[in-house]
Amino acid sequence: MTATITKKLTEYADCAGCASKLAAGELALIMSDLTPNDDPRVIVDYRTADDAGVYRWASGPALVQTVDFFTPIVDDPYTFGQIAAANALSDVYAMGGTPRTALAIAALPSKDGPSPETVRTIFRGGADMLRTAGVALLGGHTVTDPEVKFGYSVTGEVDPDRVLTNSGAKPGDVLMLTKPLGTGIIVRATKFGRATDEQLAGAVRVMLKLNQPAVDVARAMPRGAVHACTDITGFGLAGHATELADASRVTVIIDVMSLPALAGALELAAQNLPCGGRANQKHFTYLSFDQSLSYDRFLLCMDPQTSGGLLLAMPPSEAREFRAALLDRGSEAWEIGRIEPRIEGNPVVRLQ
Repeated sequence: MTATITKKLTEYADCAGCASKLAAGELALIMSDLTPNDDPRVIVDYRTADDAGVYRWASGPALVQTVDFFTPIVDDPYTFGQIAAANALSDVYAMGGTPRTALAIAALPSKDGPSPETVRTIFRGGADMLRTAGVALLGGHTVTDPEVKFGYSVTGEVDPDRVLTNSGAKPGDVLMLTKPLGTGIIVRATKFGRATDEQLAGAVRVMLKLNQPAVDVARAMPRGAVHACTDITGFGLAGHATELADASRVTVIIDVMSLPALAGALELAAQNLPCGGRANQKHFTYLSFDQSLSYDRFLLCMDPQTSGGLLLAMPPSEAREFRAALLDRGSEAWEIGRIEPRIEGNPVVRLQ
């Protein structure tokens, strides 16, 4: 870490490990007052709580657009920039798209903020991650704010006939997850000196990993092989699974004992669930949890992730091919549940 930092980056955040964003219910209430799009070229917008919007041109690939930024979750400025970029790119990957360009977004304190060298290092980390992903940085916008915030607006492209959304899951599908859970828990535990350097390093490695290999494999599969996709970020596995269940009109069954967890995440969960995870517990209530199972695994499902993995729904035969192809590329995927028909009045997500 550069010696010119006046204080740790995470001290510029009210709660390290949280995205500092509105709860899903608050956002849905705000958006409900907006007049829905009537433009026939809009393929995906905010109404399905998808990861990005998709807009169809007269010909060629459709446009994918997203924006994401958050407060520091690690103290190293270069790593923070890298994670912010990987996190923003993930929304385009979750739609089956290829990110092409990015605009940086930064909020910086006008007084007692990080040094100019630290800020440059944040931007350099993000730019290097964009370059790794083949994305061109076009510019950006900055404002003053007591909290440091950083991220990107990303534009990509996708075949309009092969857009992945959270609304296509079908009964009989299995659920595949491409990254282990627990980043929010470990980041918060680190802030209070409860996590080891090795545990934090493991979480950072996961957050720095792009979801590009998973979407490359999905695109190489036959059209329609993947029925639904979303990425696991601030609303945690339970929250994003709820959105998928609502959009697809199905029930999501999650086998909590099969969930991949970062080293230390389960042991640290009870004391270190971030405030975003506690907000998820309050909002995503239309689910059930088998009380005979470890409560730590329930908390893991609530944990807000940063630059988390993709959650994909597909038939079992396709899932086996997906995992094998991903392993060939040096990545992993875990089967963590299944899709069942919706029964009105019953929980939309079952953790069992």
